[in-house]
Amino acid sequence: MKKSELLTKVRFVARTQHKSYATEKAYVGWINRFVQFSKSLPKADRPEAKVRAFLESIAPHSAASTQNQALNAIAFLFNQVLEKPLGSFGDWAKAERPDRLPVWLTREEWARLRAHLSGTPAIMADICYGCGLRLMEVTRLRVKDVDLSAGVLMVRDGKGAKDRVTCLPHALRPVLQRRIEDLRDLWLRDQADKLPGVYLPEGLARKYPNAGREFPWQWVFPARSSSLDRRTGVRRRHHLCDNTLQKAVAKAVKAARLSKRVTTHSLRHSFATELLQNGVDVVRIQELLGHAKIETTSIYLHCVPKFAAAITSPLDFAAAEQATSGRKIVPMRAVM
Repeated sequence: MKKSELLTKVRFVARTQHKSYATEKAYVGWINRFVQFSKSLPKADRPEAKVRAFLESIAPHSAASTQNQALNAIAFLFNQVLEKPLGSFGDWAKAERPDRLPVWLTREEWARLRAHLSGTPAIMADICYGCGLRLMEVTRLRVKDVDLSAGVLMVRDGKGAKDRVTCLPHALRPVLQRRIEDLRDLWLRDQADKLPGVYLPEGLARKYPNAGREFPWQWVFPARSSSLDRRTGVRRRHHLCDNTLQKAVAKAVKAARLSKRVTTHSLRHSFATELLQNGVDVVRIQELLGHAKIETTSIYLHCVPKFAAAITSPLDFAAAEQATSGRKIVPMRAVM
């Protein structure tokens, strides 16, 4: 099978399994690199040996998550596309995953950041911070997923192709109510312009061919104009690009003069940390965030600063003693 035919089959299987465009693109890229790498190895090598050699070749200059993504892509190739399951790899060099705490914002830092956001990016940031949504989840939010009466948001097809329910803050309900009312006018204009309906997963599009034209399926954050669908070539209205919010947050961070490396995902981290500080059980936070393992959620326990903030530093003891005795502490001369 030629490489072009193989990659075409990879795309076809990825779409039949309703994988996102980003996942499909990443898998095709890794499989393409693996095929090119495999040509430099002896043909007598078993597939497992080739896979192990490829993964070890990227380990020195890749993060653990990058190496895992490459492994998932190759496993998808053999298990789902070629239908030849891989055997055991044996021992192989894995990229180390450093234990790093997530970056989160205090309430004061959030207020400073929020003051420099406006319009649609401000609403999207409010949802990330107030509901704990990932970037892709807020951009792909549909009208039907906003339940104003129940006060919840439905996250459909999130990371790991999982659905979940999360809270909808009272402060956001009137804002989203007005936005949905405004979206109806845009939807009617698209109907008048004979635009095809919004994108639906292929299984739903076949089962409900007219659903994409119905109002409940419209994007909460649609793009300003229509564009070509990268998969089908059909011109339709898509949701906003991910970098719309990313750029707005980066600009706001700079304007707010925050010293932390804040991204849109930091707002999700802040959601979890704030809930922990307010006594919400970690298991409930796990459900709201959609984590598969409690260990993933437990990392936020290390972010809650109650223990560290309650500790009195030796420097403070020394300063208090100095104030009582009247003695001065002479600073050490810097060593060059």
